[in-house]
Amino acid sequence: VRNAFNDEVIAELTATFTQLGQDPQVRVIVLAAKGRIFCAGHDLEEMLAHDDHAWQQAHFDRCSRLMLSIRNCPKPFIARVQGAAVAAGCQLVATCDLAYAVETAKFGINGINLGLFCSTPSVALSRAVLPKQALDLALTGRLILAPRAAEIGLINAAVAVEDLDQTVMEAARAIAATLPQAIGLG
Repeated sequence: VRNAFNDEVIAELTATFTQLGQDPQVRVIVLAAKGRIFCAGHDLEEMLAHDDHAWQQAHFDRCSRLMLSIRNCPKPFIARVQGAAVAAGCQLVATCDLAYAVETAKFGINGINLGLFCSTPSVALSRAVLPKQALDLALTGRLILAPRAAEIGLINAAVAVEDLDQTVMEAARAIAATLPQAIGLG
């Protein structure tokens, strides 16, 4: 459902990222999604089905471990963003080492519009962009298009839809052509 983070997706991604990080044949990881939306953040229906605070805290802890599995991986991650990346989806993009998006992709941490403050996505976002830019998104809930996301440093480039795969693969090939030990040190 809109590539949202439910417990099953979080568990599968965490296990996959850990496995890929340990595979000596893998030189770079491209994170791509199918459909109109890259990632809609947390699966709000699943979260509303659990009114237990302890379950929700555990869910957010699992999501944090997912993001840490990217940061702790010795392989670079490239986000290939074909559509909207909001809330924890924006966090996912901000957590990846590189990110390329179609010009029409939207980004933001819009939980404030639902009466929630996206504190965890704000951390990753403020590491990727200047703090005032991150706060603007967190406090207003506004969404920005990919060209603006590139201007503020959230993504590396906004490209035409027909150029996305080529742009991502050029970056992946350039990384894969380097010495893995040097990448791991970086």
